[in-house]
Parts: sequence; C-alpha cells; structure tokens
Amino acid sequence: MSVIDGQVAPGPGGLCQKGWTAGELLRHPGRLTTPLLHGSPVSWDEALDFVASRIKEFEPDEVAVFGGGGLTNEKAYLLGKFARVALKTSQIDYNGRFCMSSAAAAGNKAFGLDRGMPFPLSDLSGADTVLLAGSNPAETMPPFLRHLEGARLIVIDPRRTPTAERATLHLQPAPGTDLALALGLLHTAVVEGVLDKEYISERTTGFDDAWRVAAQWWPEHTERVTGVSAADQRAAVHMLAGRSYILTGRGTEQHASGTDNVSAWINLALALGLPGRVGSGYGCLTGQGNGQGGREHGQKADQLPGYRKLDDPAARKHIMEVWGVDWLPGVGRSAYELLNADDLKAMLVFGSNPVVSAPRASGVADRLRALDLLVVADFVMSETAEMADVVFPVTQWAEEDGTMTNLEGRVIRRRKALDPPPGVRSDLELISGLASRLGVTGFPTEPRVVFDELRRASEGGPSDYSGITYERLESEQLHWPVPSVEHPGTPRLFLDRFAHADGLARFVPVDHKGPAEPPDEEFPLQATTGRVLQHYQSGAQTRRIGELVKAVPEMYVEMHPDTASRAGLASGEPAHVVSRRGRVTAVVRCVPSMRADAVFLPFHFPGEGRANLLTNPALDPTSRMPEFKVCAVRLERA
Repeated sequence: MSVIDGQVAPGPGGLCQKGWTAGELLRHPGRLTTPLLHGSPVSWDEALDFVASRIKEFEPDEVAVFGGGGLTNEKAYLLGKFARVALKTSQIDYNGRFCMSSAAAAGNKAFGLDRGMPFPLSDLSGADTVLLAGSNPAETMPPFLRHLEGARLIVIDPRRTPTAERATLHLQPAPGTDLALALGLLHTAVVEGVLDKEYISERTTGFDDAWRVAAQWWPEHTERVTGVSAADQRAAVHMLAGRSYILTGRGTEQHASGTDNVSAWINLALALGLPGRVGSGYGCLTGQGNGQGGREHGQKADQLPGYRKLDDPAARKHIMEVWGVDWLPGVGRSAYELLNADDLKAMLVFGSNPVVSAPRASGVADRLRALDLLVVADFVMSETAEMADVVFPVTQWAEEDGTMTNLEGRVIRRRKALDPPPGVRSDLELISGLASRLGVTGFPTEPRVVFDELRRASEGGPSDYSGITYERLESEQLHWPVPSVEHPGTPRLFLDRFAHADGLARFVPVDHKGPAEPPDEEFPLQATTGRVLQHYQSGAQTRRIGELVKAVPEMYVEMHPDTASRAGLASGEPAHVVSRRGRVTAVVRCVPSMRADAVFLPFHFPGEGRANLLTNPALDPTSRMPEFKVCAVRLERA
C-alpha cells in the first residue's frame, strides 16, 4: 500500500478500503432493527398488513418495484416474480439500468449474448496489452488490478485517475467524445494495416458498413474533436496488435449514446480479431456487487429469468409454466422513466437509494414524495428511506445465504456467517410476507429453495443455471451457461461461434454525435461524475464508516488551476457548480492534470452536495441509460 495526498491507497491487487471496513456496518448504531411506519417503530405484522392493505387500493400498474444490482440472484429472481405474479404489475426496473445497460445492449447486438466478460479474469494475466475505456479499477475495485500486472495499460479517461497513473499510455479525450476516439482508432487500425482480415472474413459480418463511417475519422480529424493526439492514436493501435483485451466501464457507457459508444469499442476489438479467442477479447467491467446476476433473472423491465426477453412468446410460456400462472404483464418502463412516472401511486424500493443516485435527483425526490405509498427495504436510513411511509429492516451480506454472479459469469456462493440483529428479516421473508397478505402463494423464504426454482426458470435460457447446485458450488467454479448437472460450465464463450443464429459477430455502424448537452456561453464547462476509492454508490453505507469519512468527508469538485482562477476560485474554497437542472455546493480541489474544459464531481454525497442534481437525464434510445458522464455547467463563488 501507499499514501496519496494523506490517504491510504492500495497497491496493485491490494485489498479495497471499502471491503476491509464493511464489517463495521453490521453492528453500526444506525442499523435499522425494527420496521418504521410514518417514522414510528411498529411490529413486522403491522407494517406488512399496512403495506398490503394500501397496495390493494391501487390498480396493478399503479404500483412499481425498484430493485438493485447488489441483490443476490435469489432476491432478484423472487422480486421479479413478486412484481409480475403477486402485484401483477409491469412496472419493475432496477438501478443496474444506470450501470451496465448500454454495454449489455451493445454486447447483444454484436455477439447475440451479453455476459460482462466472456472469459475468466485469470486470462488477463497473459495479455500483452489491456485497454480500459472509461474505467478506474484502482479506485472502484482494487483487487482487480492484480490481473493486469503483466500487461501494458492503455487508459482512456478525461481525468488522470490512479488507474491512468499506472498506464503505459493515457489517452485523455474531452468528455463525451469516446465514440469519436474509438472511430479514430478503427480508422488508424485499417490504415496502419493492423486488421485481422482472416478473422473479419471468417467470424464477422458488417465490417464494410462500419468502415464507411470510420473512414471519415482520420487521426488528425479525431484529434481536433477529442484532443487526443494523432501520434497517441497510432501508438495505441500498434500496442493492441497481439494478445490484447479491450474492456469498457461506466465512463464510456453512461451517455445518451452509450450503446453506440460500446459498439464502437467492440467494432475495434472485432477488427483486431480479439473476441472469441483464448488470450484476447472484449469485456465489460461490472459496477455493482451482483451487476451481472442482478440483470439476468427478472428485475429488469424487459426481462424474465434466464436472461429471457419478456416479449418472447416462448420465454413467457416457459416462465408461466414454472410459476404456475396463465398470464404475465408486458414490458414496463426503464428506471429513470419509472422513477418519474406521474401515473404511479405506490413504489417499493429494494437495495437502492435513487434520491441520491438517479439523474436530475431533485425531480426524482419530488416524484417519490408525491406518491401515495413509498416502501423501502434497507438496513440503514438512506435518503430514500427517510422519505418512505414504511421502512423494513433487512439482512446484509454476512447474515444470509445466497449466490452472486461476478463479472466473468461465475456463480459464487455467499454463506451466512452470523445471525442478524433481533427484529431484522431477509428480503425473501419480506417478499413472501407481502405476497401471502396479497393472497398469493409460491414465494419461499429459504435461499436454496428459491435457487432451485431459479434453476428451473433459467433452463434453456441464455444464462442457463439449471446445472448449478449449491452442492456443486462448494467445490467447483461454474460459469454460465451450465445446462445440466454433468456440464462443466462455460468459462470461455464464443470460442467456436458467436450466439447469433449464423455464428458470426456483427459490426454495428455507429457515428459520433457528441453530448446531448454541449457547453455554451452560459454553461461553458463540462462536468463528469464518478466514484472515489473510499465511497460506494450513493454513499448511504460508506458515509457511516469513520475511516472512510475521515479520508473523504465532504463533497468536492476537481478542476484545473487555470479553470479555478478564471472563476475567481482557490483550492479549499467552497464553490457552486451550476447546470440547467440544479446547483451543487462543493469544495474546490485544484488538480493540474485535469482538462481545463472539464470538472469532476463524485456522486456519493447527499443534500446540496448531490452531483446528480446536475446530471442530464437524456436517455440512450436503446439501453435507456441516462447521460451521467457529461453535462454543461458553470462555476460560481459560494
């Protein structure tokens, strides 16, 4: 480990500070241990009876469910079933929509299947070069870095992050120009003769259409748009020739063009012949604890268990047979649209804090405040829970059994280590209790029983868990799909063919459009948001841990010293960052490596420090991902 600016920073592959302090939360004095009804402690029966009686007052699609990417597979599965069978509502989505939905959409387009990384993490250790587009694992998941120790790193990020500090080559594009840079690198690969023509001919289709767009992005033109020099573009392409991986993260995905952005990086990977081979490939780094599994089993508006599509008649028939029902609702609204829908009257929130984490957060808070019924399941009083009519205290990671699916598609057992505090129940017990009061059976509370049902529901689907059992997970590493108990799992996808019917990967022609909200005279700077080492997501948990709060106690805004000077600001002073949607108060940090046209804000802080008061809710037309990563702002003295 080392010390940076007085803070503990991990060495490559070291422990994460968030991880080694997580145990403090289990017995934190702010831990919720009894249900709250309008702020007052009540019994579980009273709280459950109240919620069920209120739900019965509404039409099915007036009730919504909002889930989370940190829920176990069992919870995510049962929550999706609860919404569609017990509530009979189509209105369910989850915060993973804000995380990996653009990469999932692009992966499905290109490969016919989305699994964050279609190869084991351990494969990265043999790479010559790894390109990280919009990812900062040195802060977001430090243990991941041990897999990159032997590779040259190309890091693409507007900021000089701790990950970029480790890079052999740091490309620093203007915020919102990721797609242009990817097109420029594809153009350079063609002109420099780095293409794998045999691979393109035998394993892909659509290259000519993608090239017609990239042909317009010669390096000097790309440099004018992105700020990345033509020489660095050429250097990056030649570094990628060989055993290389291209990995994307939130920085390139959380845009109104996020799906196209990822498609452009996949196009580059296909042109170089990387996917579907041992020793090279394309992958997406997940952003939440169960970011992969959380989107496979039905808590997303358009999906059923096994990563089936809700509008597929065969998928609906299979799931109805497993669930013993003769009807299912249709596709609902995406997360941001759900949180802002004015025809909803009730919402149940599990494992999420959208009052801080959603874009245009003030509008989301106003809408949740206007509901007739808001129910939150959490283990601390988050900003969303503070607004709720009913709060249920639920178990946490060390207090329950279950499974998670990591970024490489490997299913992992999570074992109970200790009993929860008296008065605390699991999400499965909460869901089952509500379902029984709504007159619906078939909602078990034991994780193993739920998982066995999940296995049947996923059978034959893209993410087939039917051959996975708790017993096998005791001694085996199993990557889905695992279609039978004799099957060894599939650590490497696409080695023989891609998942499209013809077995070929698709180049998807995409072009650069720029941010949905470019800077102008009134708002001349571009703001981008992200995480820091010491905090996680909305900060509802990490802001309660003394060690983490001491390291990063308050909201701040990073900017170049010249940017601060022009605004009459100095390091350590409070400033207002203002967009068309809101105003954030933050302490100025002058960082010489920042671009002079951009500022950075972490999104972990509440109140007047909520970065997402600023962000633009413009949605990607395919993934419905909001544009978290760039919006036009100005600076004011506070």
